[in-house]
Amino acid sequence: MDTGTHVVMGVALGGLATLDPAVQADPALFNAVLIGTIVGSQAPDCDTVLKLKNNAVYIRHHRGITHSVPAVALWGISIPSLIYLFSPEVSFLHLWLWTFLAVILHVFVDIFNAYGTQAYRPFSHRWVAYGFINTFDPYIFALHIAGIVAWNLGASPGLMWLLIYFVIALYYVKRYFDKRELVRLIHEHFDNVEQIATSPTIQQNIWKIAITTPTHYYVGRAENGHMTILDEFVNKPIDYRDPVVKKALTDHNIKAFLSFSPVYRYEMSYHDEYTEVRFIDLRYRSQGRYPFVAIAQIDDEHGEENLEILNSYTGWVFTEEKLQNKLSPMTESKS
Repeated sequence: MDTGTHVVMGVALGGLATLDPAVQADPALFNAVLIGTIVGSQAPDCDTVLKLKNNAVYIRHHRGITHSVPAVALWGISIPSLIYLFSPEVSFLHLWLWTFLAVILHVFVDIFNAYGTQAYRPFSHRWVAYGFINTFDPYIFALHIAGIVAWNLGASPGLMWLLIYFVIALYYVKRYFDKRELVRLIHEHFDNVEQIATSPTIQQNIWKIAITTPTHYYVGRAENGHMTILDEFVNKPIDYRDPVVKKALTDHNIKAFLSFSPVYRYEMSYHDEYTEVRFIDLRYRSQGRYPFVAIAQIDDEHGEENLEILNSYTGWVFTEEKLQNKLSPMTESKS
């Protein structure tokens, strides 16, 4: 989920904690728990700072190790331990339980959007992305804001948040069945479907879809139960025998992209001074473009034994002009 939703979820868990008799009876413990749930609901996203280094590092590691099973356990014990240093009079057990729940909830809700997490590490490094809740869901966020307002106006926080989370749980069930119906529709129209990537939008009745078959990729949109295919591409396997492609695959930006993207196509274009290898994620079609890409420009003028990566890039770019602006300075610096 987005940062704002994680914050309000932390506040909500602090209110829900008042159902715990120990928290309800001890104002100091309540304050400690509220801090713990807010911090705990944010902690796994500390890897956002990796974006300051470069896109490749961020893409490869965001929602990776910080959302793994060992990390969840580490956040769950370290955050309440730090708070306890400043409030040793409170019950550490209750502080730990509610803070740990906040960390678990953060990772749990993240697995339901299209971006996903590596929540099963170290047992599996695959990305878990069930793709039926938008990264920012206005209904979930609005329910939390309404709850916070009601709490400030004097509503009983424990029972109120229990009711709100019951409604949200029903909403998750509804969205699950929405996606299941969409998957059924896709299987009715396509044979030999290998993979379906769904990306819910802010609008309940509109979904982005990317379908993989042995021969083609299909990118489309589903609205009110009707599916429209917008683009179709040949499913061309990566040619590992091509020296230029092999060289591109050694680049850190390309590696980061491939470690994250489950459905992509690649293309090559030839220029006077270099050959460009471009990988294109098919999940994020926007206004007729695919903004999440990885590119490597390879100097192949001196033979297969002397291939050189002139420059590379991975990230979200919404116009070709901006993409070339990001690449051009790097090319000039190599000249």
